[in-house]
Amino acid sequence: MQCAIGWVLLLLLAFSASAQPAAQARAAAPAPRTVLVMGDSLSAAYGLSAAQGWVALTGAQLARSHPDWRIVNASISGETTAGGAARIGAELQRHRPAVVVIALGANDGLRGLPLKQTRANLDRMIAAAQAGGARVLLVGMRIPPNYGPDYTRGFEDNFRTLAAERKVALLPFLLEPIALDRASFQGDNLHPTAAAQPRLRDHVWKALAPLLK
Repeated sequence: MQCAIGWVLLLLLAFSASAQPAAQARAAAPAPRTVLVMGDSLSAAYGLSAAQGWVALTGAQLARSHPDWRIVNASISGETTAGGAARIGAELQRHRPAVVVIALGANDGLRGLPLKQTRANLDRMIAAAQAGGARVLLVGMRIPPNYGPDYTRGFEDNFRTLAAERKVALLPFLLEPIALDRASFQGDNLHPTAAAQPRLRDHVWKALAPLLK
């Protein structure tokens, strides 16, 4: 009986010794760095399942090529830059991102909101992200000329000007790969279809990937 007990103790000790390095390796593994996306319905996969949207597809791309990174989608359908500016502090505190993607402004433009207001809100978001130590990718948008050419040009210029002033990466137009393809949009002619989402992912990825280094 004593011999049997001795063997059991030896096996337990051997198992414990072999398990310790694995446990220590898991404990030493760094937490994944975070990409935080602050966007509107174009980033919130409006009319689709969340998994079909370009943000989720980008998360899958990260898992394959940059497994030490993860993506958090804090986009809300209908969001304006004012809403994003009001929310970003809490999102930064919650997720501590290393990269922040700001993809807001479309709803400001569709509503004809003052350009200075939109610019100030985006500037506030960029400043908050930079103050938290995050790199920023500003994703621009273009709008139809409903409010006249001056407003349309000024709206687009906001993104370029802010990117230059704040020295952040800029993707000038989120929908550029599909903008002229009616079949890539849902029935409202505003929101991309599921089939178009991989093209948006690839478009954003070109600007995002350099920020992950």
